Amino acid sequence: MKLNRTYWEERYKKEEIGWDCGAITTPLKEYIDQLTNTALKILIPGAGNGYEFEYLIQKGFTNVYVVDYAPTPIQNLKEKLPQVAEEHFIQRDFFEIENQFDLIIEQTFFCALDVELRTKYVEKMHALLRPNGKLTGLLFQFPLTEVGPPFGGSFDEYQQLFINDFHLKKMETAYNSIKPRKGNELFFIFTKK
Repeated sequence: MKLNRTYWEERYKKEEIGWDCGAITTPLKEYIDQLTNTALKILIPGAGNGYEFEYLIQKGFTNVYVVDYAPTPIQNLKEKLPQVAEEHFIQRDFFEIENQFDLIIEQTFFCALDVELRTKYVEKMHALLRPNGKLTGLLFQFPLTEVGPPFGGSFDEYQQLFINDFHLKKMETAYNSIKPRKGNELFFIFTKK
């Protein structure tokens, strides 16, 4: 199984998107609610149906970008948010993006990638963040298996993976996960070293 553009596009076309919660999840909503600088340049990779993106736009954030490999979710977001300029919707491979951001919001993207790309993900996130930029969001906390996506992981694995490039400000079991994910999510805030 190759987790390429065709794979993800087929999942969206067939509506085989079991990871989709239908709305922004509580941990990310509460994190966004405490942000005060609406000019922050924000990226949401692997955005899918982009509930976080939509919520940020509703809250007055104007410098938010989404990227997804598959065309269908990007097109759906464009139709849902016609007031947002075209440049904020990026339909391409995340690893091809060349830009810098203040904040990157992680929502199931990391755990949807082939496990072999995890080190490359850390390097790319580091490159995409401005000095002192933040990478924050949710990582799945269940045993790493070959069956996926999503692919799991643990606190110790994530710590080893990120510690050289990021200050690990917070990484703990999310207290406010939605019911189906209770106990299976780590909420984290990492800042670029």
